[in-house]
Amino acid sequence: MNQPPTDRTRVRRGATNAQYDTATLHAIIDDAYLCHIAFSDGKSTHCIPTASWREGDYLYIHGSNGSRMVKRLLDSECCVTITHLDGLVLARSAFNHSMNYRSAMIYGVFEVVEGEAARRAMEAFMEKLVPGRQAEVRPGSDKEYAATTVLRISLAEAACKVRTGGPNDDEEDLSWPVWAGVLPWARTPLPPQTADDCTLPIPDYVVQLHR
Repeated sequence: MNQPPTDRTRVRRGATNAQYDTATLHAIIDDAYLCHIAFSDGKSTHCIPTASWREGDYLYIHGSNGSRMVKRLLDSECCVTITHLDGLVLARSAFNHSMNYRSAMIYGVFEVVEGEAARRAMEAFMEKLVPGRQAEVRPGSDKEYAATTVLRISLAEAACKVRTGGPNDDEEDLSWPVWAGVLPWARTPLPPQTADDCTLPIPDYVVQLHR
C-alpha cells in the first residue's frame, strides 16, 4: 500500500529513489536494531540513537522515566531516521561516487504505551533482538517496568529512499582507466562470546542467529 507523501515526507532531492509504500517502510524498520531521533528541548536540538522495533503500524522505543528525550517526545514533533548501508559505489570520477542504501524518515509525536500493553511490547522487543530469548530470561519485575516508559509513534507520515545498482558515470569518463563497480556491505553477526561467569552452553537460538 502506498502512502501519499506530505509536505514533510515528499522527497525532493534524488526523488527517483523515493518510495512511499508500506512494505518497504516495514522492511527497513524490521531490519534495524537502532533508530536516531531528532528533537528540540527548547534550548537546543538533539539527535539521539536508541533501540527500536515495530509492531503493526507503529515504531516503538523505551527509556527511563526521567530522561529528557522521553519527556520531550511526548509534547513535541520529532523526526525518526533509520539507515542501512548496502554498498560503496565506486565510479570513475570522484564526483560520481555514491552508496547503495535503504533509509526511512518518520515524522510525528510519540505516545505512551501503558499497563499490560507496555509489558507485551517489551517482550516483543526482546524477541526482536534475539528470537527465542524471552522464554528463557528472568521476566521484568514490577519495579523495572515502573521505571521504564514505552513509547510508540505512528508510521502514517513517513518516506523511504533506496538506492541500488552500480555507478552512474558520465559518458566522457567511461574510458578513464580505473576500476568501477560496487563494494557490497553487510551487517554480519560474529561468533558469540560466553561471559566469564557463565558455565552454560551457547543456546541453539544464539548459534542460529550467528549463522
